[in-house]
Amino acid sequence: MGRKERREREIKRENYATKHSAEKRKQTLIAVGVLGVIAVIVGYAGFLFMNMTVEAPGGPENAGALGSDHTHAAILVKIFGDEFDFAAPAYQIKSPWIHFESRDGSTIHKHATGVELEYLFDSLNIGIDEQCFIFPDGKQFCTNDEYSLKYFINGEKVQDIRSYEIMEDDRILITFGGETDEQVQEYLKQVGNQEIIK
Repeated sequence: MGRKERREREIKRENYATKHSAEKRKQTLIAVGVLGVIAVIVGYAGFLFMNMTVEAPGGPENAGALGSDHTHAAILVKIFGDEFDFAAPAYQIKSPWIHFESRDGSTIHKHATGVELEYLFDSLNIGIDEQCFIFPDGKQFCTNDEYSLKYFINGEKVQDIRSYEIMEDDRILITFGGETDEQVQEYLKQVGNQEIIK
């Protein structure tokens, strides 16, 4: 094989190697560029999510932005001595503003300022006022000559809880029936000992 042929082969090899490395470099730059764009998009979306102050549709009228608060309170509802269970799937996370979660039916989680208890019960399709507690199926428990609906916040009896905004570690008791004062004290003790899941 002559010197000329050898030189031509070397030039071909060098050209091939140069083309191949240039192509590889080009593909690497395109991949880095695409990954960079994806990283910027994901980062920007994460930034927007973390700093979200948008009011979600259907939120309470005077509520602050979602995430403006994270408050927990214990609740106990006794109807003729039977405990109402908010742990059932029908009562779990019905609103991002205020809800029950994690299959727990005794801790209220509030995620924005200005959210009142009435909004919680409305989101669960439970009607409440100073006289009646009305279940989603229409069963009503209203104060009459024999039985009464009572509300307690932190051991204090109140007329109505609809406009109340929970504070951290509040204890809320709702009773309906003909309970004696001793039974009410037992219920207050029970709600006072309930674990608040945070």
